[in-house]
Amino acid sequence: MKPTLFFKLAPALGILLFHTVSSAAPGPPAGGVARLTGRIRKPTHDTIAVSIPANLFDPREHLTYARLNERGEFSLTVSVAAATKADLVYGDEVIDLYLDPGTDLDLRFRGNDLPGTAVFAANGLPHGFFTKLRNGANLTEAQRHRQQMANANSYLAEFDEQFVANDGFQVLPDNISLYEKPFLSFINYRLEEELNFLEDRAAKQSFTADFYKYAKAEITYSNLNDKLTFQDLREQVVPTEGRLALAPTYYDFVRDLTPFNDFSASQSEHYRDYLLNFIYFAAAQQQHQRTDVDFYPFCYSLAYKYLRGTPRLVTLGRILQEAFRAAPVQQSQALLAHYQQLDGKQLYVPTLAADFGQRQQLAIGTLAPGFCLPTATGDTLALSSLRGKLVYLNFWKSTSGPCLYDLTHLQELQKQFAGRDLVFVSIDLDDEAGWRQLALAPHKRAGEQLWAAGGYQSAAAKAYGVQAVPAYVLIAEDGNILNPRPKRPSSRAVAAELTQAFGRAARYQAFSLPPLPPARPAKLTPASGPTAGLRP
Repeated sequence: MKPTLFFKLAPALGILLFHTVSSAAPGPPAGGVARLTGRIRKPTHDTIAVSIPANLFDPREHLTYARLNERGEFSLTVSVAAATKADLVYGDEVIDLYLDPGTDLDLRFRGNDLPGTAVFAANGLPHGFFTKLRNGANLTEAQRHRQQMANANSYLAEFDEQFVANDGFQVLPDNISLYEKPFLSFINYRLEEELNFLEDRAAKQSFTADFYKYAKAEITYSNLNDKLTFQDLREQVVPTEGRLALAPTYYDFVRDLTPFNDFSASQSEHYRDYLLNFIYFAAAQQQHQRTDVDFYPFCYSLAYKYLRGTPRLVTLGRILQEAFRAAPVQQSQALLAHYQQLDGKQLYVPTLAADFGQRQQLAIGTLAPGFCLPTATGDTLALSSLRGKLVYLNFWKSTSGPCLYDLTHLQELQKQFAGRDLVFVSIDLDDEAGWRQLALAPHKRAGEQLWAAGGYQSAAAKAYGVQAVPAYVLIAEDGNILNPRPKRPSSRAVAAELTQAFGRAARYQAFSLPPLPPARPAKLTPASGPTAGLRP
């Protein structure tokens, strides 16, 4: 149930095994394989794959692929430790899968329309109407389970076609413009239609307990998420009307404490999103905004207070990952050290620690890499000479359309911030011929114009991790990184971001992290429900 993605299927990849937290719900034994066979009518690609996220906190995925034979047939065997969400990838089309040990599916579809023509059936079941009728009540447990998983994946394909691919049932692009009462009517109508769809299919077909809980949680929490984020999202999408004033009772639904520890929903991505969005909402209600220097420590403490078990561990981990990108490195280090004590089984810490390590070089509060580069006037300029001023650093090339578009906005920003301690520094990654043409240009560009010989291979580009342009970095008055990814000059919000940046480094330095709550290892497998969807 997500937008189409594209994967390059490398022949070197094979079947990969990953570890998950085992399910506490009834079902097939933990650990094993899922099998997927089938045939593609009029194939458009010669490879098909199943993709499973390697880790909740790692964007990389485990990929199992198979090549089609001359008849368009394929066979995939995927190692799975417990029930899990997956993606079936064919060319640039993707559909949802739900797999567990013992899944054995047959899939048929047309090569140019995977989402619209996918048909699932269970392998190894009696064939023919009368044979099925005669044996329907005498299926083995393995056969019944395969049929349940075929039903589950058929449901996902039908749900996607009826609701996800239908703009009328989505908040964007049109329904976000509604006012409060019509929007709530839309949400309530959608919730009712989706739940009726699930219950109708569940009455006609058999699902596993894990899948039913997963499907219901996806519906419940996607609608709760849309209600919770409506006001903020509408303000961004419909800026001409300003922030919509809501009735005092609009947010009454967040008083329901059930979601905080709804372990039966733990496989649902929408559930995990709702918990994180709730924490940020609760922080805003207590006058803590993302621009505040204590925002992430405050949210971390809130999540620790409200949540328990796996929901707590996962939500804290997601807050940590955002802190690695948007909070001072000293805060991130302290929060990560606390989290290491919570994650007693080291399920998520290794991935989070690796993520933190990769971002340390350009983390907020670390010293910005120095450079001394030639200017358009024939002089040189060192970054160290700009100490005491904000520096908005721009890496660009004259062959990039987005770069050229942003340059005009840089001139407007320079006029807007004239007289303030803010310097715009543009580093050209063109070859020497392109740079000389710029240097001799009669019109003046905004700020300081520098040239880094070697382009992407130059020391300056490598030091700042520039692999594509335009790339921007905001450097504080003390010479430390203030924002490794500030808003682009063409963004409507860039002026406000720059205005708030003055003196921010000093506020970071003055901030003292309050004591964190005592760290006790989380209990991850409550008897009340599964945690299989939260894979380490």
